[in-house]
Amino acid sequence: MFDRRFVQYFDWGLLGLILLIGLLGLVTLYSAVTSATPTPQKTLYFKQMIWYCAGMTGMVFSFSINYKSLYRWSLAIYAVCILLLIYVLIMGKYIGGARRWLILGPVSIQPSELIKIAVIISLARYYSKHANPRGFTLSELLTPFMLTIIPFMLIVKQPDLGTAMVLVLIAGAMTVFVKIERRSLLCIITVCTITGPLVWFLLKGYQKKRILTFINPDRDPLGAGYHIIQSKIAIGSGMIFGKGFLKGTQNALSFLPEQHTDFIFSVLAEEWGFVGSVFILFLFLVLIIWGLNIAYKCRDPFGTILAVGATAMIFWQVFINVGMAMGLMPIVGVTLPFISYGGSSIVSIMICVGLLMSISMRRFLFE
Repeated sequence: MFDRRFVQYFDWGLLGLILLIGLLGLVTLYSAVTSATPTPQKTLYFKQMIWYCAGMTGMVFSFSINYKSLYRWSLAIYAVCILLLIYVLIMGKYIGGARRWLILGPVSIQPSELIKIAVIISLARYYSKHANPRGFTLSELLTPFMLTIIPFMLIVKQPDLGTAMVLVLIAGAMTVFVKIERRSLLCIITVCTITGPLVWFLLKGYQKKRILTFINPDRDPLGAGYHIIQSKIAIGSGMIFGKGFLKGTQNALSFLPEQHTDFIFSVLAEEWGFVGSVFILFLFLVLIIWGLNIAYKCRDPFGTILAVGATAMIFWQVFINVGMAMGLMPIVGVTLPFISYGGSSIVSIMICVGLLMSISMRRFLFE
């Protein structure tokens, strides 16, 4: 029987915030894909609207089910997503030197976006089940490590270093939240400090070039450094109030590469300036605080950790994407939530928001 308290406790504020950010995202994307010359890509805008509808459907489905049921189904969800990652390496579509997409009729999806949600659910299940007031020891962290490293290696193999990095950061944020035993934490920091430099030798040539370019973009201004330089020019030319809607010259003259995905924040900053950039970042800050507040109010350990994981996913993607656009981080191909073009990204982020809503509206069950 339907419980009317679900309507009473429904998080209308979170829904309104998501709709506002999504609307601003569609407006920015419209400018990014229609004002570029000589080949405007208006079809991408209409595709994004369809993906938003799919994302809203996923969000409604997520908050309609009791998030507690995910505790029982977490391993099955994880296993299915791992199989999809393996399948995409074998049969996935090869585009731009990477094999990341599965073609399902007229639709292409990225399983690497879905695995982030699967890892969040699986880690929330493990940490809530094995909660330890003293903090988790190295032996207790072995299972979370395996749950993270398996999809991490499969995603790196595609290759998609950006998504793999986001996955590790999400898992790290959840692990720090549940607390690590002090000696174990010191041991982890020591091992990472010693082995960190060795990762350089595991990177591919173009990945090393991106890092070197990040340190000094002027070493190859017409090659690897072109993206960062043009992005900085676009952001700086927006000044305080921007050039106005559809009037960004860096975007219109196609100087700004990947303007509808990785560097859409640069389009926004050029057209709406410092004021518009701060406003959208403020909305993201409110969203992140909202998610953490949901985690704080939840009295169920599984729900609390799940909310922290979903919020961490949004936070790290915003942090990395904006950092890339401003030249503060290497270019690793991470989309800006709700703003960048990308169907799988929109759907996965919307599902995360749906999980936050599910946790928020069912908090009365534990009061």
